[in-house]
Amino acid sequence: MAMRSTFISRSHSMVSNSRSALRFLSDQGGRVLEDEERARENLYVKKMEKEKLEKQKQKLEDKEKADKEKSDKKP
Repeated sequence: MAMRSTFISRSHSMVSNSRSALRFLSDQGGRVLEDEERARENLYVKKMEKEKLEKQKQKLEDKEKADKEKSDKKP
């Protein structure tokens, strides 16, 4: 009996592992992969937009600093 329960628990863990692998490989309408890809793409787009805004902000700050230094030197 103990041997049977060990076999069942091992086979159960193998089934659960294969299910997770099938989740990524299955093409049941492509919903799982499609949703995960969309989520990754959204994160990537947000990251790129954030970097772009930070660069624009830095450029603006540098320009304002240069303009201020330029106006300070004019007197």
